[in-house]
Amino acid sequence: MDASIADLFDAASAAREQAYAPYSDYPVGAAVRTSTGEIYAGCNVENAAFPLGNCAEAAALAAMALAGGRSVAEVVVVTGGVTPGTPCGGCRQRIREFASPETLIHATTLDGNVVTMTMQQLLPMSFGPENLEAES
Repeated sequence: MDASIADLFDAASAAREQAYAPYSDYPVGAAVRTSTGEIYAGCNVENAAFPLGNCAEAAALAAMALAGGRSVAEVVVVTGGVTPGTPCGGCRQRIREFASPETLIHATTLDGNVVTMTMQQLLPMSFGPENLEAES
């Protein structure tokens, strides 16, 4: 794993330890680094009414937004198992709200498997805030 994301990996791993995943047994931690260097982490929180659960990525973004952050420079998602778990479709769009197409997304496992992609690769032809800007 690249040393440049070690702090994000540590924050996401610590968040994963706090995940509430009694139904899927698939704890996830995520951490985002803002364009100014702050790190915010989140974990998934499941619910017996399955659609009401929250993803780790959404939790990390909410923590960032609560603190006033509005720009994501990099993301790390940590899952167990052998294959890194990438953000779900909804979280891809949530991340895109605060990220540019060039933002790096790192899907990792606890044992250090890493798949790195840009936001553009993760969500090609995405719809972002710039699509809603008034036309001149």
